[in-house]
Amino acid sequence: MRRLLRHPVRIVPFGFLVAILLGTGLLMLPWATSEHSYTPFLTALFTATSAVSVTGMAVVDTPNYWNEFGLVMITVLTQVGGLGIVTGATLVILVVARRLGLRSRLLVQAETAEFGIGDVRRLLLRIAGLALACESVITAILTARLWITYDYPFAQALWHSVFHAVQAFNNGGFALYTDNLIGFSSDAWVTLPLAIGTVIGGLGFPALFEATREWRQPRRWAVATKLTIWGSLTLLVAGFLGLLVIEWANPSTLGLYAWPDKLLVAFTQNAFIRTGGFNVVDVEALEDETYPLIIALMFIGGGSASTAGGIKVTTFFLLAFVIWAELRGEPDVTVGNRRVATASQRQAITVALLSVALVAVGTVLLVFLTEGVRYYQALFEVTSAFTTTGLSVGVASALPESGQLALIVLMFVGRVGPLTLGSAIALNTRRRLYRYPEEQPIVG
Repeated sequence: MRRLLRHPVRIVPFGFLVAILLGTGLLMLPWATSEHSYTPFLTALFTATSAVSVTGMAVVDTPNYWNEFGLVMITVLTQVGGLGIVTGATLVILVVARRLGLRSRLLVQAETAEFGIGDVRRLLLRIAGLALACESVITAILTARLWITYDYPFAQALWHSVFHAVQAFNNGGFALYTDNLIGFSSDAWVTLPLAIGTVIGGLGFPALFEATREWRQPRRWAVATKLTIWGSLTLLVAGFLGLLVIEWANPSTLGLYAWPDKLLVAFTQNAFIRTGGFNVVDVEALEDETYPLIIALMFIGGGSASTAGGIKVTTFFLLAFVIWAELRGEPDVTVGNRRVATASQRQAITVALLSVALVAVGTVLLVFLTEGVRYYQALFEVTSAFTTTGLSVGVASALPESGQLALIVLMFVGRVGPLTLGSAIALNTRRRLYRYPEEQPIVG
């Protein structure tokens, strides 16, 4: 244990592994299922991993297989997974800062433009306060809607609202309906609060806090905040327009609705795509041209230090600026009026390329392990698992045990991998006392 504490980066994956194993044990108990029977180990492990990694992917019918105890456990695991990873990320950042010299610590504080080195308590209270406030507002709106409009008993309306509010803010994606949220697809009072909660939870607390504090002067935002906020808005608009154009006449998706509802459904589904996990249309009925769009959005994911997954918006748009600078022959990569450190560029490239490699290997492995699964289906499921999105084209529940184990590993690695990798790189950074002669290999 002492050795573990000497390397705080290891605490995050270790803590999540413990949470998954505890969740698995509790979900295996007979009083967690509707039929009061023992749940197979692999089913419980898959569900616990999906909840803790805030993926929302399921191999059983969630509302019918699990009873109240099981669903409460899924809710708790999702909340721990969503806020736990953010809290862990923040603590690791502060631990990294403490291990640096005073000058470097001041640079870290100035660059994040948010918290001092000793503000751990205040930081965690702000995170918990924001989560509670957002989930409470969503719960209140949904409870009123389900109680008044859909004639749910008040207790049932409250329970359904709490469950979905936690799933939305933590980008979980589990739902208490067999068809997920398709039955509410044209009800803005249900889908819009959940979509907004998903977006807020997926922005990332550092960027969100700075953006709200300095909302009048966005030019003063840190580079990470600029990339996260403007990048997320860009992806929301691009995804919305892409989904709207491709699916407009699809009789199985947007073609079912009048044009005002088309806009609503396209917006909310697009908000859920980037790791939210809910679906308001039948994913299996989408046009073939829509799948590459969804896979790309899932792969990018949400903001750093957020409840979302993916390689992160910051990573993606930082790489775009790197490419743009290289095409223009610029010696430095600049965002706004700030030069991006070379170390950050290398970290972004490393995270992106390793993520591509994991998705590629996982896709080939899933095709190899499962008969009858087409390549694009495997790519979709693997990307959804690795980016902790949870959307499915119906393959996950039909996978053999080996395929389910592969997705379990991808969900776990996708949730803690980028954080651990990024932190490990930061902790292992060292300065050489000498440099070798430089060469320029032929590229391309």
